Amino acid sequence: MVPLIFLATIPPAAPLVALLLTACLLFSPDRKTLRLIAIALLSFCWAAFQGQMQLQQISDLQGAKREVIAEVQTVNLGTQGSSRFFKIERVDGKPVFPPTVFRAKWEGENEPLMAGQRWKMLVSLRPVHGLLNEGGFDAQRWALSQHAPLTGTIYSGESLDTGAGWRQQFIQRVLLTMPELVNKPVLIALAFGEKGLIQKPEMLVLQRTGIAHLVAISGLHIGIAALFGGWLARICQWFMPVRLIDYRFPLVVSEIFLLVYTWLAGCNAPALRTAIVFSLWILLRYFRVRCHPWQIWLWGVALLLMTDPMNLLSDSFWLSCIAVASLVFWFQWVPLSETFQHHWYWCVVRWGHLQAGVMLLLLPLQIGIFHGINITSFLANIWAVPVVSLLTVPCILAVLLLNLFPASCMAGIQTLLWQGADYTLSAAMWGVRPFAGGWVVVGENCLAISLFGWLAIIFCRLGHVKQWLSILVSFCAVSAVWYARIPAERWRVDMLDVGHGLSVLISRNGKGILYDTGNKWEGGSAAEQNILPFLNWRNIELEQIIISHNDMDHRGGLPFLQSRYPQASLRDSAMSEGHLACVAGEHWQWQGLNFNVLWPEAKIADARNDDSCVIRIDDGSFSVLLTGDIEVRTEKALIRKWRERLHSTVLQVPHHGSNTSSSPPFLRTVSPEAAVASAARFNKWHLPTHKVVSRYHKARYDWHSTSSSGQLSLFIYGDYWAIKGLREQLNPRWYHRRFGVSVDNE
Repeated sequence: MVPLIFLATIPPAAPLVALLLTACLLFSPDRKTLRLIAIALLSFCWAAFQGQMQLQQISDLQGAKREVIAEVQTVNLGTQGSSRFFKIERVDGKPVFPPTVFRAKWEGENEPLMAGQRWKMLVSLRPVHGLLNEGGFDAQRWALSQHAPLTGTIYSGESLDTGAGWRQQFIQRVLLTMPELVNKPVLIALAFGEKGLIQKPEMLVLQRTGIAHLVAISGLHIGIAALFGGWLARICQWFMPVRLIDYRFPLVVSEIFLLVYTWLAGCNAPALRTAIVFSLWILLRYFRVRCHPWQIWLWGVALLLMTDPMNLLSDSFWLSCIAVASLVFWFQWVPLSETFQHHWYWCVVRWGHLQAGVMLLLLPLQIGIFHGINITSFLANIWAVPVVSLLTVPCILAVLLLNLFPASCMAGIQTLLWQGADYTLSAAMWGVRPFAGGWVVVGENCLAISLFGWLAIIFCRLGHVKQWLSILVSFCAVSAVWYARIPAERWRVDMLDVGHGLSVLISRNGKGILYDTGNKWEGGSAAEQNILPFLNWRNIELEQIIISHNDMDHRGGLPFLQSRYPQASLRDSAMSEGHLACVAGEHWQWQGLNFNVLWPEAKIADARNDDSCVIRIDDGSFSVLLTGDIEVRTEKALIRKWRERLHSTVLQVPHHGSNTSSSPPFLRTVSPEAAVASAARFNKWHLPTHKVVSRYHKARYDWHSTSSSGQLSLFIYGDYWAIKGLREQLNPRWYHRRFGVSVDNE
């Protein structure tokens, strides 16, 4: 199944059938090698079939308005957020199998949605399309892993079942009796896996101290719930006749608690995966099957992938699997001394040994997924995990158990338990807050170094001291060379995929100049979600920011970037003190590149489209023309004033490909070899327009757009250049393609 992660396209039906037949022919009970090959082929066919089915559902369901019967999946916690998840049961009267999920905004404020309700709605569906940049969040991969590959617009709705589901009712029952507490949002997350109430600063503290896993119901919480059930069963056995006492009774009760808690967590993917693996372990214990830890791990991973091959695309799946594998590896290859393995007073040493292994061996995943590390997270986890696991979570589980009884007779006990959970959680947070400042952002250069822990352990155990010492020295030298390596290209220009907006990074020798900062919206900006992660991943030091004009989709991220890069100078055409001028005639050199400003002719109080700062960048051989949002009037003025200097190798398409720009005379004068456009798929202006795209094609200029390719990167070498899109060339994967049928950029 694993090759499915790296494939650019999923094989069509005919090759899959051929592989299936080959697997059947190879399967032999007597030949282990052939049997393993057959199983591998069968599992790949199963995973490819599941992926192909999702893509087919996207194509079948997208497009015109449809009558949909769907069940509400999002729990109502009393917040005003309008985005909801719905599981489709029927479309135009026909059942949908397997059921798929879409996300849509719900505008019916007078009719609050409750999880478990069924609605008949008139909906238009379209495939999910994520912005794709190096170092950024892969929204399409996440959507497929969650079986939620569609977004929708709801035009009307009629309730078929007004009653909320059992889980929604139980959550409401708990919340009604829950007192006002300092850590109420985090406690709700610990109880039900619903993190929607946690504010952004609080979540940032959890993430940067490395304890965010505590509010995601997964292995730790499910294990505590199962242990809690086992303890209750043991207590019950104290009062049972000897003939009825059996080792299987606690296992059965543990399984019941495990399944109920997984249901309370909404059967979300991490909780469901944990429940499946724990159930496998309980089953083995029930039948007294003794296995090696690696056997259980392999069986668990195989079971998870067989039940849902799309787990392959989930970061949390790999994080969970490799975390467990790391613990097994750590305890086998770096065992604690026999002295510390007994007696309760060595528990701190045993706990520190476990946390050290987790921190060291999960470093590659930490850098690859979160793009940062916090060395002090070791201390944060040493403190927070025991407090939350041994004090906070048991209090919450006891409250949930008491809610099965009439509220009136248990109200006082529930309040005391909630307060106990709140106090202990406050103590846990008090202990970790000082470590939040230890978060260090790292990029792709550190990936090789992060493998040091694994290799050091293997070399120490397998080789002679002289051998592993020399190997480690060699590895450190290779890592240092890798970290400080000089890229093959002389300089590079990246047009980032920021949706409707513009952001272009010119970089050389680890330094960068940013032309425009993308859009801004309530609660975030392109700078925060797309630009900063890219700069961090590439380890680029930003030295200057250029703002083409005052439209929000070009300068929206400026305040955020200035707060992160206070040393970066600002250049624009506004009448502002302390800013570098971006007016015609300005010229400067940076990292051996020539920057020439061609427009506007003078500073302007409020620069708009036709006042965009137009800059030509060249290295003596190749050049790039950045045009902002200029329109036909400015294009004509540029031709009159700078006709001989407009010719460029690559042109940034003016105004996102609008009909008001890219006039034929301007294109003939610039005569680029390639054109790159920044536009959003599904934008309401339908940019770039068919007319403009056709104009570039007829002139035989290579056309590239972020709406199709994601991030566009121009690599300029000694005597040639190349443009590569992240979807097609830099990271071609089947889950990165533009899903569905493309019509007029939708």
